[in-house]
Amino acid sequence: MSARLVLLGPPGAGKGTQAARLAEELGVPAISTGDIFRANIKGGTELGRTAQEYSSRGALVPDSVTNAMVRDRLAQDDVAQGFLLDGYPRNAAQVEELDAILADLGLPLDLAVEITADPEVVVERLLKRAQIEGREDDTEDVVRHRLDVYAEQTAPISQVYADRGLLAQVDGIGDVDDVTRRLLAAIGSLAR
Repeated sequence: MSARLVLLGPPGAGKGTQAARLAEELGVPAISTGDIFRANIKGGTELGRTAQEYSSRGALVPDSVTNAMVRDRLAQDDVAQGFLLDGYPRNAAQVEELDAILADLGLPLDLAVEITADPEVVVERLLKRAQIEGREDDTEDVVRHRLDVYAEQTAPISQVYADRGLLAQVDGIGDVDDVTRRLLAAIGSLAR
């Protein structure tokens, strides 16, 4: 089954963990913007140098650079049978750009899957992860701010995909294997 998917969800919902599991199960590459940035920076590409300029100042990489990196990544051969985008699109402008990229490639998006999670559970998860991994900058205030930014900028994207009939929402709370099974069931519905 080919699958062209967008994975949405708040920080701490388990997107990274589930993206890796789903990509393996579906036989498609998981593509995260963070990985794309790191690969371009390491490879010394022009886009990588531009991204490095912003990130070294602690600034967000502009949409134009992110969009160009995603466009380049989606044009590579290994995505011919599908992909799972994790961390993109993050705002309405990026949704429009992804639409344009996919139209240019002649590829439709199959589904946007949103991993939902109770904000209090997410805060607890992220604080525990910060403690385990020694992330001293991930304080409760920082975590709650990240959730607010998600709610303001990224969460509205789910409504865009819902309006197109392309949104599946899956509860991200519980055992990792159970969440994976719920996600695969939601994705499997597109094959029917």
